Amino acid sequence: MFGDVEVCSTVRIIAENLDRNGLAPQRSIITHLLKDLLNMKASKDHGYFLAVTNLKSIGKGEVVNKSGEVLFDVEFNCRTFMPMKGEILQGVVHRVFRHGVLLRCGPVKYIFLSARKMPRYQYISEENPVFLNDELARIENNVVVRFSVLDVRWIEKMWDMRRDFMMLASLVGDSLGPISLCGSDELDL
Repeated sequence: MFGDVEVCSTVRIIAENLDRNGLAPQRSIITHLLKDLLNMKASKDHGYFLAVTNLKSIGKGEVVNKSGEVLFDVEFNCRTFMPMKGEILQGVVHRVFRHGVLLRCGPVKYIFLSARKMPRYQYISEENPVFLNDELARIENNVVVRFSVLDVRWIEKMWDMRRDFMMLASLVGDSLGPISLCGSDELDL
Protein backbone atom coordinates (compact mmCIF):
# COMPACT_ATOMS: atom_id res chain seq x y z
CA MET A 1 0.00 0.00 0.00
CA PHE A 2 1.33 3.41 -0.91
CA GLY A 3 1.27 6.15 1.70
CA ASP A 4 2.50 9.63 2.46
CA VAL A 5 4.11 9.96 5.89
CA GLU A 6 5.70 12.80 7.83
CA VAL A 7 9.23 11.96 8.93
CA CYS A 8 11.68 13.75 11.22
CA SER A 9 15.35 13.00 10.73
CA THR A 10 18.74 14.36 11.77
CA VAL A 11 21.21 15.20 9.01
CA ARG A 12 24.96 15.41 9.69
CA ILE A 13 27.00 17.96 7.76
CA ILE A 14 30.78 18.23 8.06
CA ALA A 15 31.78 21.72 9.22
CA GLU A 16 34.02 22.07 6.14
CA ASN A 17 30.84 22.16 4.01
CA LEU A 18 29.53 25.31 5.70
CA ASP A 19 29.70 28.60 3.83
CA ARG A 20 31.59 31.74 4.96
CA ASN A 21 28.78 32.73 7.32
CA GLY A 22 28.79 29.33 9.05
CA LEU A 23 25.55 28.24 7.34
CA ALA A 24 24.97 24.97 5.55
CA PRO A 25 23.61 25.37 2.04
CA GLN A 26 20.09 23.93 1.76
CA ARG A 27 21.22 21.89 -1.22
CA SER A 28 23.88 20.18 0.91
CA ILE A 29 21.33 19.31 3.62
CA ILE A 30 18.89 17.88 1.07
CA THR A 31 21.63 15.86 -0.63
CA HIS A 32 22.68 14.34 2.70
CA LEU A 33 19.03 13.65 3.58
CA LEU A 34 18.48 11.77 0.31
CA LYS A 35 21.69 9.76 0.80
CA ASP A 36 20.58 8.85 4.34
CA LEU A 37 17.17 7.69 3.06
CA LEU A 38 18.81 5.63 0.33
CA ASN A 39 21.02 3.90 2.91
CA MET A 40 18.10 3.38 5.31
CA LYS A 41 15.94 1.98 2.46
CA ALA A 42 12.95 1.07 4.64
CA SER A 43 11.54 1.09 8.15
CA LYS A 44 9.32 -1.39 9.94
CA ASP A 45 6.69 1.29 10.66
CA HIS A 46 6.56 3.11 7.30
CA GLY A 47 7.76 0.60 4.69
CA TYR A 48 10.06 1.46 1.79
CA PHE A 49 11.01 5.11 1.29
CA LEU A 50 10.31 5.94 -2.36
CA ALA A 51 10.52 9.75 -2.65
CA VAL A 52 10.62 12.95 -0.62
CA THR A 53 7.45 14.83 -1.60
CA ASN A 54 7.72 17.94 0.58
CA LEU A 55 10.46 19.52 2.68
CA LYS A 56 8.66 21.06 5.67
CA SER A 57 11.45 22.54 7.74
CA ILE A 58 15.18 22.53 8.45
CA GLY A 59 16.11 23.28 12.05
CA LYS A 60 19.05 25.34 13.26
CA GLY A 61 22.31 23.47 13.23
CA GLU A 62 23.86 22.17 16.46
CA VAL A 63 27.62 21.83 16.55
CA VAL A 64 28.85 18.50 17.87
CA ASN A 65 31.86 18.98 20.14
CA LYS A 66 35.21 17.80 18.78
CA SER A 67 33.72 15.92 15.79
CA GLY A 68 33.58 18.86 13.40
CA GLU A 69 29.99 18.02 12.43
CA VAL A 70 26.81 20.08 12.53
CA LEU A 71 23.46 18.34 13.11
CA PHE A 72 20.26 19.61 11.49
CA ASP A 73 16.77 18.38 12.37
CA VAL A 74 14.77 18.03 9.16
CA GLU A 75 11.01 17.48 8.80
CA PHE A 76 9.67 16.23 5.48
CA ASN A 77 6.92 14.22 3.82
CA CYS A 78 7.86 11.00 2.10
CA ARG A 79 6.05 8.65 -0.30
CA THR A 80 6.28 5.09 1.01
CA PHE A 81 5.33 1.56 0.01
CA MET A 82 4.26 -0.75 2.84
CA PRO A 83 3.36 -4.32 1.84
CA MET A 84 0.20 -5.49 3.62
CA LYS A 85 -1.29 -8.92 4.27
CA GLY A 86 -4.28 -9.59 2.00
CA GLU A 87 -3.22 -7.08 -0.65
CA ILE A 88 -3.31 -8.04 -4.34
CA LEU A 89 -0.02 -7.18 -6.10
CA GLN A 90 1.85 -7.98 -9.28
CA GLY A 91 5.37 -9.31 -9.32
CA VAL A 92 7.93 -10.60 -11.79
CA VAL A 93 9.25 -14.17 -11.45
CA HIS A 94 13.02 -14.22 -11.16
CA ARG A 95 13.73 -17.79 -9.94
CA VAL A 96 11.84 -21.07 -10.41
CA PHE A 97 12.38 -24.02 -8.06
CA ARG A 98 10.61 -27.37 -7.60
CA HIS A 99 8.97 -26.07 -4.39
CA GLY A 100 7.89 -22.67 -5.74
CA VAL A 101 9.05 -19.42 -7.29
CA LEU A 102 10.69 -16.21 -6.11
CA LEU A 103 9.07 -12.96 -7.20
CA ARG A 104 10.02 -9.29 -7.11
CA CYS A 105 7.51 -6.51 -6.73
CA GLY A 106 8.79 -2.94 -6.78
CA PRO A 107 11.32 -2.54 -3.97
CA VAL A 108 10.39 -5.95 -2.44
CA LYS A 109 12.99 -8.47 -3.59
CA TYR A 110 12.03 -11.48 -1.43
CA ILE A 111 8.57 -12.89 -2.24
CA PHE A 112 8.09 -16.66 -2.11
CA LEU A 113 5.17 -18.30 -3.92
CA SER A 114 4.99 -21.91 -2.77
CA ALA A 115 3.97 -24.66 -5.21
CA ARG A 116 1.32 -25.56 -2.59
CA LYS A 117 -0.26 -22.12 -3.08
CA MET A 118 -0.46 -22.54 -6.88
CA PRO A 119 -3.56 -24.74 -7.35
CA ARG A 120 -3.74 -26.71 -10.62
CA TYR A 121 -0.10 -25.91 -11.51
CA GLN A 122 2.46 -28.68 -12.04
CA TYR A 123 6.24 -28.29 -11.93
CA ILE A 124 7.91 -29.23 -15.22
CA SER A 125 11.66 -29.80 -14.98
CA GLU A 126 13.23 -28.65 -18.23
CA GLU A 127 16.27 -26.65 -19.21
CA ASN A 128 14.20 -23.65 -18.08
CA PRO A 129 11.93 -24.97 -15.29
CA VAL A 130 8.29 -23.90 -15.42
CA PHE A 131 4.97 -24.32 -13.60
CA LEU A 132 2.21 -25.21 -16.07
CA ASN A 133 -1.55 -25.65 -15.61
CA ASP A 134 -4.22 -27.48 -17.67
CA GLU A 135 -4.96 -24.31 -19.67
CA LEU A 136 -1.24 -24.07 -20.57
CA ALA A 137 -0.71 -20.93 -18.48
CA ARG A 138 3.01 -20.76 -17.70
CA ILE A 139 4.81 -19.43 -14.65
CA GLU A 140 8.47 -19.09 -15.55
CA ASN A 141 11.28 -16.53 -15.36
CA ASN A 142 10.31 -12.96 -16.32
CA VAL A 143 6.55 -13.68 -16.26
CA VAL A 144 4.34 -11.15 -14.46
CA VAL A 145 2.12 -12.79 -11.84
CA ARG A 146 -0.83 -11.28 -9.94
CA PHE A 147 -0.80 -12.68 -6.40
CA SER A 148 -2.32 -12.27 -2.97
CA VAL A 149 -0.04 -11.46 -0.02
CA LEU A 150 -0.33 -14.20 2.62
CA ASP A 151 2.09 -12.76 5.13
CA VAL A 152 4.71 -10.04 5.52
CA ARG A 153 7.79 -10.14 7.76
CA TRP A 154 10.22 -7.32 8.57
CA ILE A 155 13.88 -8.36 8.50
CA GLU A 156 16.34 -6.06 10.27
CA LYS A 157 19.32 -8.22 9.31
CA MET A 158 19.52 -11.77 7.95
CA TRP A 159 22.15 -13.22 5.61
CA ASP A 160 22.77 -10.51 3.03
CA MET A 161 19.44 -8.75 3.67
CA ARG A 162 19.30 -5.54 5.67
CA ARG A 163 16.20 -3.54 6.52
CA ASP A 164 13.90 -5.38 4.15
CA PHE A 165 10.53 -7.09 3.98
CA MET A 166 9.89 -10.72 3.04
CA MET A 167 6.51 -11.87 1.79
CA LEU A 168 4.65 -15.12 1.25
CA ALA A 169 2.32 -15.17 -1.76
CA SER A 170 -0.64 -17.21 -2.98
CA LEU A 171 -2.55 -17.77 -6.21
CA VAL A 172 -5.61 -19.08 -4.34
CA GLY A 173 -8.47 -16.80 -5.39
CA ASP A 174 -10.08 -15.22 -8.43
CA SER A 175 -8.08 -13.45 -11.15
CA LEU A 176 -4.70 -14.49 -9.72
CA GLY A 177 -1.88 -15.99 -11.76
CA PRO A 178 0.22 -15.06 -14.78
CA ILE A 179 -0.91 -11.98 -16.67
CA SER A 180 0.17 -10.56 -19.99
CA LEU A 181 1.47 -7.02 -20.10
CA CYS A 182 3.17 -4.95 -22.75
CA GLY A 183 6.53 -4.97 -21.00
CA SER A 184 7.13 -5.25 -17.29
CA ASP A 185 5.82 -2.64 -14.91
CA GLU A 186 8.27 -3.71 -12.21
CA LEU A 187 9.61 -0.76 -10.26
CA ASP A 188 13.32 -1.47 -10.01
CA LEU A 189 14.93 0.41 -7.15
